[in-house]
Amino acid sequence: MKTTVIGLGAMGAGMAGNLFRTGHLELAWNRSPERARRAAEHHGFAIADSLEDAASRSELVITSVSADDDLREVCDRLAGVMAAGSIVLDTSTVSIGTAREVGERLESRGIHFLDSPVSGGKEGAEKATMVMMIGGEADIIERIRPVLESISRKVVHMGPVGSGQATKAVNQIMCAGINQAVCEALAFGQHQGLDMDKVVDVVSSGAAGNWFVEHRGRNMTSGIFDPGFRVALHHKDLKICQAMAAADHVQLPMIEMTLVHYERLMEQGFGDEDISALYRLKKPLFDKAD
Repeated sequence: MKTTVIGLGAMGAGMAGNLFRTGHLELAWNRSPERARRAAEHHGFAIADSLEDAASRSELVITSVSADDDLREVCDRLAGVMAAGSIVLDTSTVSIGTAREVGERLESRGIHFLDSPVSGGKEGAEKATMVMMIGGEADIIERIRPVLESISRKVVHMGPVGSGQATKAVNQIMCAGINQAVCEALAFGQHQGLDMDKVVDVVSSGAAGNWFVEHRGRNMTSGIFDPGFRVALHHKDLKICQAMAAADHVQLPMIEMTLVHYERLMEQGFGDEDISALYRLKKPLFDKAD
């Protein structure tokens, strides 16, 4: 199936690279030409002259953008050039309302829409080990399953359009809690004078083991916060979760606390670091006790 990727950030570039290597990618495009050039040079795929040129040649367009307004703009442009019966699969994290809104616009033109936020971070995109939680029609998902299997290790149909984003909200709240727990625990352990490589190794093997401590623990205790999932992006996602909870007159403490911490990090200039940069706020709590 001829496939185009729109958006070549950390996630989109990795997906495009895997699609290219498995013979599915037709073209790719990114709003920033320099980022597009770097991704193309790294992976070897071709960049289209325009979004419209890329989309008009493809049966499937996979979008990976940062925010709701970006998705609205991209989908408005796609609606003008894609053929009826073609498919748009959005892997961004946006609000349920936005997913349903763009889905209705595209469906009115005969273009199928699937909301499919992903989990697994930059590593998952590059290694094709992402998990995809998809909202939309089951038969449309089956049509593109070979493409999906070339960029992910697990594909789950969650229900109608919007269900993917609702599931991703669950994931993002859980990630906030894991980040808080791991950063606090490792800051505590480092203050105890433990060998943190051994700590990460042993706790990763027991009941407290999780992806985050295994893949981020050693770096954070060494003061390395290279982005896999940026603070500013998780902050944006948690604002969506906060609004969803507020619609039911609920405040979730984990969301509220993590938003405050991320805002503090962003004010200090760390918004483009990995979310494990939360460790920057946890370690000084114990430094004060020295």
